[in-house]
Amino acid sequence: RCLPVLRRRCHIAGKRLSGPGLAAEGRVLHSVLYVYHSRLLRHRPYLALQQVEQCLKRLWKMNLLGCLETLAELIPKKTASKAQAECLVPSQPVLETVALKVLGGCKLILRLLDCCCKAFLLSVKHLCSEEFILLNTLASGLLSRLWFVIQYRCVLQTLTSLYGALSTTLQLVSETQQAPYIKGFTFPSDISDFLGVNISSEAKKQKALMLKTKKSTSWMKKLFPSMPEAVSKVGKKRKSETCTSAMKNCSIPCAMDIGETVV
Repeated sequence: RCLPVLRRRCHIAGKRLSGPGLAAEGRVLHSVLYVYHSRLLRHRPYLALQQVEQCLKRLWKMNLLGCLETLAELIPKKTASKAQAECLVPSQPVLETVALKVLGGCKLILRLLDCCCKAFLLSVKHLCSEEFILLNTLASGLLSRLWFVIQYRCVLQTLTSLYGALSTTLQLVSETQQAPYIKGFTFPSDISDFLGVNISSEAKKQKALMLKTKKSTSWMKKLFPSMPEAVSKVGKKRKSETCTSAMKNCSIPCAMDIGETVV
């Protein structure tokens, strides 16, 4: 009964990890760091972005997706009949290897979310100081999207549920035929004890902190203090003309791509 559940959760985790959003945000992050490398070597938000990219690189290099695909292929698609005494199952070394990579992947994703949150708050802080406006605006949007992609696709929650099925299957296989491969390490029965945090509460805490910081700073008003309030109060018919005249009258630095929408 454990094998179909394990195979199904392997497929779900593989789809969540191989989604286009996570890979796309990683490529954009790499391009941003490459463009600003020679100019911002000592800039704190830039250094925080480097930590985010380092976590992403380690997540891809550990080849967790390939291990999940291999494990899913080893599990027979058709379950054995009740009268049959034997059925094919993955060996204990394979299960131990995948379980160890799932544990490491969960730790890396937790670290990635934490780095995204810290780098986002740092980018907004420097943005309020009118420092590297274009870079910090781009970084804050990129980091919030990356954090949202991981949370929205439930990557971490899927891996934790996969580890539960892995742990059950590993225990049954080891009881049937002892063939330990990884020695000196005890696989935890509950992954929450290994991670040391509650995943749902940690995600809610980070989200509340990011939203609170973004709302309380009001960085748009600090960047454009001379923008007249009449722009937001005019009707739809005269909105285009008012916005155009306001932009001409205000002396705004080279940040024309951010701020209120200009029709």
